[in-house]
Amino acid sequence: MRDWYTVGVALGLGLSIGVLFAGVLSTTPLGRAAAVVLAGLAGAAAGMLIEDWAEIAAGVAGGLAGAIASAVVVSGALRRGGTRSGLALIVAVVAVGLGALAFVPVVGYLEVLGLPALAARLRRTRGERYAGLRSLAKD
Repeated sequence: MRDWYTVGVALGLGLSIGVLFAGVLSTTPLGRAAAVVLAGLAGAAAGMLIEDWAEIAAGVAGGLAGAIASAVVVSGALRRGGTRSGLALIVAVVAVGLGALAFVPVVGYLEVLGLPALAARLRRTRGERYAGLRSLAKD
């Protein structure tokens, strides 16, 4: 039973690391690629600190899932007018919360399933850039 818990923790921590890297680095296409690679490596390191090969694999999988899914969310927010520093701060706070929730049994598995599903849904329903007061301006 302990292995299921530690694999879930590794998944959740890897995911939160991936979210953090994507939030900080995903402002350019090269940054998104770097975030995915670094998240996989950091997820492997987190899994190694937890226990053995199963946790390493789970950390890598969580890191990749977190970085790829968060890159979709971050790039969409930047495209709609979000600022880089504000978005990085918000995503960092979310990543810390996801990392803390990873220690709750079964939540790490749910995070790894839920975040990519959310990103896929957001990708399908792309919104327009917020017009703000420009919509009231008369040409």
